[in-house]
Amino acid sequence: MSNFVHELTDAEFNEKVANKDANLGLVLVDFWAPWCSPCLQLAPFVEQAAEKLAGKATFYKYLVIPEEQQEARMLNGVRNIPTILLFKDGVLVDRRVGCLESNNVEELLSFVEKHL
Repeated sequence: MSNFVHELTDAEFNEKVANKDANLGLVLVDFWAPWCSPCLQLAPFVEQAAEKLAGKATFYKYLVIPEEQQEARMLNGVRNIPTILLFKDGVLVDRRVGCLESNNVEELLSFVEKHL
């Protein structure tokens, strides 16, 4: 991944994203797959937003293709990709399915910043 966006697995999901007792702050999870063209179009904007919001929000990418890794996707009702889930202190506060309409980082920043 990068210095600003980290990989996330089912084993880590509760600890790093959905733990209501840990004061995790704002956490964005991008559900994606490498064969998904819209996911690949979204990826640079997630990277740019993560860099711009470093220290204010944590960004993860959750790969949906391993058969052994489906729990977080299923528990959060992710049926289509790309899907972005936004958690605040372990609670799901917003979701976005599909590509950005304006196809720029400003739209993603606006989506995240309204929850800071």
